[in-house]
Amino acid sequence: MLRRVRGRQELWLGVLGVLLAFGVCEAVSRAGLVRRSYLPPASEVLTRAVELAGDQVFLDGILATLRAWALGLGLACAVAVPLGLLLGSVPVVDAATRAIVEFLRPLPSVALIPLVSLLLGSGTETKVALITYACVWPILFNTVYGLGETDPLAKDTLRAFGFGRLAVLLRVELPGTAPFIAAGIRISAAVALVLAVATEILAGFGEGLGIFIAQAGLATDGNRDVLAGVVWAGTLGLVINGVLVGAERRLFPWTPEQRAAAEQGARG
Repeated sequence: MLRRVRGRQELWLGVLGVLLAFGVCEAVSRAGLVRRSYLPPASEVLTRAVELAGDQVFLDGILATLRAWALGLGLACAVAVPLGLLLGSVPVVDAATRAIVEFLRPLPSVALIPLVSLLLGSGTETKVALITYACVWPILFNTVYGLGETDPLAKDTLRAFGFGRLAVLLRVELPGTAPFIAAGIRISAAVALVLAVATEILAGFGEGLGIFIAQAGLATDGNRDVLAGVVWAGTLGLVINGVLVGAERRLFPWTPEQRAAAEQGARG
């Protein structure tokens, strides 16, 4: 019950924040503090964003962006989770690869766009490669950290009953690490969307939400379309995050935050 009340409060506070930002942008533009060609009224931008929902070409671009997003995020999960389990379970491998990991991790994915575009072109392959590279790190380090937080008593108990290393991994470590992996995927999902749109903007041609924003920016008085595209990008990010947060709460109700909420609800 308490969790529902908190959820409603957060929802209404979020709606209030959006309305406040909308009102400020509308007032600034209408008052002439900023030229309309630079900052159109928020109502016009929102109207244009709604109009784009009926544009099949625009929707095809959205699908192209989401396709690259999903492929890159999926590949990152397929690489990072097994690698994280290996590094977290075998100290020798972790020590041997730590220098390489720490060298690659700080490299910004955006800085690699020219190189990857030169090698793979400017199509879906480039977007997927960059998204995969950027998304591997949050999932990888969350997986390693989650293994370190696994209950040692549960592992020792299984070993005492004769279970092998693989059985301990599958029965204790992987379920205990799953909430951390889910959190890493949620973080990476936002990074993946940013990389997908940014890569499309820098490419300047093809299809995708970033392509629409880039081409609108080159058009005369195209700022309204640019901002409408940004609204769509923000909405996609908000929806994706909401879906993943909801999935985490349903799949992992035993996490510390959920347990604390349940305890407070019981006391209330």
